[in-house]
Amino acid sequence: MRQLAVSFALVLVAVPALAEDRTERSNPQPPAPVTAPPPSNAAKKWHHFLDETFSPLTLVAGAANGAVSQATNSDPRYGVGGGALAERFGASTVDTVTQNFFGDFVMAWALHEDTRYRRKGPAYGGFWKRTEYALTRALITRTDNGARTFNWSNVAGSALSAGLSNLYYPPASRNGRAIAINFVTNISGAGLGNMLPEFWPDVRRLFRRH
Repeated sequence: MRQLAVSFALVLVAVPALAEDRTERSNPQPPAPVTAPPPSNAAKKWHHFLDETFSPLTLVAGAANGAVSQATNSDPRYGVGGGALAERFGASTVDTVTQNFFGDFVMAWALHEDTRYRRKGPAYGGFWKRTEYALTRALITRTDNGARTFNWSNVAGSALSAGLSNLYYPPASRNGRAIAINFVTNISGAGLGNMLPEFWPDVRRLFRRH
């Protein structure tokens, strides 16, 4: 759901989504009604965390991030070789799990925020407008009452996840720089992760047409 794997998914999504935009403009349709999800509570936040975490994309992201970290010898600096690659994969996967746990459950429950993504769809506008909306949800969310608010859950959850990484990162990566990079990557990864629920239905519809 986060970081490199989602960035790669963004590239794959861009071309067919733009094609979808052209189709929508040439064959305009009445906007579909936007329905908000039912109000969130502790149980729904817990299930949202589980849905976000126990997904094949979590493993895909862990493998992709671990491979890039290994190729560039960047944080977490486990070294070289197959054992180091496995450790990088494990660390990246744990990063995703802890960020989801703190952001989508703990902080969302404590701050009464609803971090579930609300897809806009083609009726909202073109590819770039929808992309802007998806990315900015990393910093904007809604309260349990439906009011718009700053996404403190994602920011605080990312900070807690980055701090917790000191418990399992190697000594060379237990420093302020590594924590700061992890923190920023977590926040930006949350925005990129929103691209999938926003555009995947469009891509799937295009595949079905062909």
